[in-house]
Amino acid sequence: MMSMSEKYKTDMPDKPACSAAECANCHSGCTGSCAMRVSAGGCNGRCNLRATNWLEDIPGEMNDFDIVEVHFKNTRRGFYRNSAGLDLHIGDMVAVEANPGHDIGEVAMVGKLVKLQMKRANLKPDAEILRVFRKAKPADLERFEEAKAREVDTMIRSRKIAVDLGLKMKIGDVEYQGDGNKAIFYYIADERVDFRQLIKVLADVFKIRVEMKQIGARQEAGRIGGIGPCGRPLCCASWMTSFVSVATNAARFQDISLNPQKLAGQCAKLKCCINFEVDTYMEAGREIPSHEVVLETKDKEYYHFKTDVLKREMSYSTKKGVPENLVTLPVERVYEVISLNENGVKPDKLALDDAEREFEKNAFGDILGQDAINRFDKKKKKKSKKNRDARADNGQKAAAADGGNRNRDNRARRQHHPEGDKPARPSGEPRDSRQMRPRDDARRVQAQRKGERRTFRPRDNAVRLRDNASHDKKE
Repeated sequence: MMSMSEKYKTDMPDKPACSAAECANCHSGCTGSCAMRVSAGGCNGRCNLRATNWLEDIPGEMNDFDIVEVHFKNTRRGFYRNSAGLDLHIGDMVAVEANPGHDIGEVAMVGKLVKLQMKRANLKPDAEILRVFRKAKPADLERFEEAKAREVDTMIRSRKIAVDLGLKMKIGDVEYQGDGNKAIFYYIADERVDFRQLIKVLADVFKIRVEMKQIGARQEAGRIGGIGPCGRPLCCASWMTSFVSVATNAARFQDISLNPQKLAGQCAKLKCCINFEVDTYMEAGREIPSHEVVLETKDKEYYHFKTDVLKREMSYSTKKGVPENLVTLPVERVYEVISLNENGVKPDKLALDDAEREFEKNAFGDILGQDAINRFDKKKKKKSKKNRDARADNGQKAAAADGGNRNRDNRARRQHHPEGDKPARPSGEPRDSRQMRPRDDARRVQAQRKGERRTFRPRDNAVRLRDNASHDKKE
């Protein structure tokens, strides 16, 4: 009787892998090192974005780091020490240490960025780091291509073996090591599977070392690829290399309808793109009032119905959960009504009319720039030589006119006092104001030069009466 190992030892034609030229000309966008982007059966459109070394042009110690990051098939990656001091660059194919033998991979990151990537991957400081043997030789690449050509055949035959053993699992992909001595079988299972017998059969049939690795539905969808409902290739198949769990709370934050048919992707899990904008919604939601607050007016009470976080608008209804008498308000107006209610004031209505909004906009608008800031500063007038000469001429004319008036007053006094110009001043009597006139004239001229109009009116009548009184006493 044929054993199970001999049953599956049938010769099946190997399907050759795509060449680098064929993959470069296909429509999936693969370029460069095709060996890492092509499965054994073809390109599959899996062209994940590679890391960019943005520290490459910076001289010094930024690129002096002896550990490099190497990518393999199915987003598998590892960190290897460049102990031989090879001149490695992004995109180089290298032979790295494996257990056992060696593996072929593509250098994805070099320099100080690898240190940051190791910290992101939570790699422990005491973890064992394997070595980079050499740059891949043509013989290494040829052997690697031969091993890759066996992957599809191995996957199909391993699925039949799993079915015959009655295991509730699905083998989704097979990855051969660079030297062809070991293969990794990726499987999907909803329950715990005892695959010890499966490993024995696979090792006996294919004469290789077998490693089983369970993957999730997201990784399976990324491996297969496809077009999403947005019309673009799946994110998991085009650029995503790591997967984060998606919760329904992310949909609630964005007010997305919790419809499983719309929220689920091709992997039957929640879409990864739900997580893309949740941080923006959470940040904008911090400035939104609480949904539990009830807005009160003079005739009705309004309950929160829905919120447009990005538009900063909130809709309120007169009944909880029912869109009745729906009113949409901006967040600023909601805060204003809440403040009025806290102070015991109930507005007539929630929404403002267009005229009221225009009035508030004009009354409380920003007046910056309407008037100049230096409008209260006094501007200094420049004194020109022409103005100074004109003021001096005016002062001389005023002095001449005032001198003529003084001469007329003196003649009147001489007629009243025939004995002389100046009557005798008794002892103790204050000095006559007529002796102050020269000083008054000087002050008048000075005031006129300053541009002020000051009129000095000597108390001639009082002086005249005082002189008459003293003259009567002498007689």
